[in-house]
Amino acid sequence: MPGTRLAAVGDLHVTRQSHGVYAPLFAAAAEKADILLLCGDLTDHGTTEEAVVLAAEIGRVARTMPILAVLGNHDVEAGQEGEVRRILGEAGVIVLDGDGHEVGEVGFVGVKGFCGGFGRRTLEPWGEQAIKMFVREALDESLKLESGLAKLRTRHRVALLHYAPIEGTVEGEPHEIYPFLGSSRLEEPLNRYEVAVAFHGHAHRGALEGKTRNGVPVYNVAAPLLRRTFPDAPALRFHTLSGDEADTGAAPR
Repeated sequence: MPGTRLAAVGDLHVTRQSHGVYAPLFAAAAEKADILLLCGDLTDHGTTEEAVVLAAEIGRVARTMPILAVLGNHDVEAGQEGEVRRILGEAGVIVLDGDGHEVGEVGFVGVKGFCGGFGRRTLEPWGEQAIKMFVREALDESLKLESGLAKLRTRHRVALLHYAPIEGTVEGEPHEIYPFLGSSRLEEPLNRYEVAVAFHGHAHRGALEGKTRNGVPVYNVAAPLLRRTFPDAPALRFHTLSGDEADTGAAPR
């Protein structure tokens, strides 16, 4: 689907008091884009009450455009992620967890991802069993992403993540917490399957954009970052898939 315009945002952190807060944002996405992507931490504590508020905010827009999402670490905090997924699904949101979804010539795969660090400083599975389990979680998320991308046969592949796949988009955060913001293990599938673009959240004080080693564009769409950078525009990142070229930008002012 050449010319498909994507709108992406993450880290909404919807609470029980968020009634009426996000409906204008979703309406702005529907006005300017064909597909809306939600990159995790959609709720603040992962409760069913918060998911119900989000579903009400997004329900009208979900009837007019595809909405794809992944969960974030906040969405699993209460251990109710199954119910959060169900509630959002009933509102029309397609919640991805390693599976793919195709819209015309664009294929989407989404995973939450996990942490572990970047490059030569990536945590390795050595020593205590707890460390090995920690690394195993990052590996499992990477394998889910790779498996989903491998199954797509569309012209374009788009990845949704919560955790960052590259160090470039967490720059600006305190160095001490880099290992908890993402993992280079998520980068490999993006390069191997020539993803057109990847979106993530989680790094509220990171950088807006970066690239993988193979040049895949990666955009940090954490809402707090977008609000701070573009205070006069809706907290959305737009990206147009058009042949081999892409035009990107924040919400029009």
